[in-house]
Amino acid sequence: MARYNDTFELSVEDMDLIESALHSSKVNQPEPVTRRIHDLLGRLHNQKVFYRPKSAPYVGG
Repeated sequence: MARYNDTFELSVEDMDLIESALHSSKVNQPEPVTRRIHDLLGRLHNQKVFYRPKSAPYVGG
């Protein structure tokens, strides 16, 4: 029985390309497909690690 690969080696550029393609394809899709793409984009966003400098106080904006 085949197993799923749960380890991926994608660069930041690869992820950016995937996100851009999903955003572009979301425009011309029916609502259920748009919802799935939106949910996938949300899961990708939640897995990102954002850089925050430790040497100085963080000022958001």
